[in-house]
Amino acid sequence: MSLIHPTALVDPSAELDTSVSVGPFSVIGPHVKIGAGTTVGPHTVIEGHTTIGRDNRIFQFVSLGAINQDKKYAGEPCELLIGDRNTIREFSTYHIGTAQGGGVTRLGNDNWMMAYTHLAHDCLVGDHTIFANNTQLAGHVEVGDWVIFGGFTVVHQFVRIGAHAMTAMCSLLFADVPPFVMCQGQPAAGRSMNFEGLRRRGFNAERISAVKAMHKALYREDLTLAQAQAQIATLAETYPQAGDDVSLMVDFLASVSLQRGIVR
Repeated sequence: MSLIHPTALVDPSAELDTSVSVGPFSVIGPHVKIGAGTTVGPHTVIEGHTTIGRDNRIFQFVSLGAINQDKKYAGEPCELLIGDRNTIREFSTYHIGTAQGGGVTRLGNDNWMMAYTHLAHDCLVGDHTIFANNTQLAGHVEVGDWVIFGGFTVVHQFVRIGAHAMTAMCSLLFADVPPFVMCQGQPAAGRSMNFEGLRRRGFNAERISAVKAMHKALYREDLTLAQAQAQIATLAETYPQAGDDVSLMVDFLASVSLQRGIVR
């Protein structure tokens, strides 16, 4: 029995695994590829050069792969790439990339995307993130693994959010958010580190202590960003089990734009 509703419009050139289900009145364009086990709800439009992996659950009224909202876009064959096991809720809109920004907008694996979330062109989102309702990313935003966005978070273009970071509801981000940092406000400021989230993900006491020391260097000792980075780099000697966590922070800080800085 076909899993494609008779009212759905699926272009003959689209590549859908035989186990993909498509709900009523959905439209799927010619350059779309969808992997096994993915479900597409009713009244959804998937267009452009969009590739979707396995076991995703896409709810009704979602728009994926539409051309970006960059006025420089001139019809280049840019892409939207979506990984596996993502949940994408109602009225979410994810656009293709731009030639100037690398050509790809990417959503990784195991992400929980609530209603009305927006990924603008050239956004790169990792794995295991949570986007609460109305989280909005402007173009070229990079989001690390395990990030959690509170509802109505808005992120300025080119901002980076490090792994395990978290924002409070209605946060407005104009600056980079380092790994592990919890931030809140308009504009957002660093408030603490995501200690409870780290514990839930299996961070042991030594790794948590290292993250506390990173927070102290960044926010409690009145250091410049360069001074804080140098101090954090030495923490791997004190907390050897946190070597990867220290490297994650040091590498992130090394790439911070001097013009943009970090949330303080």
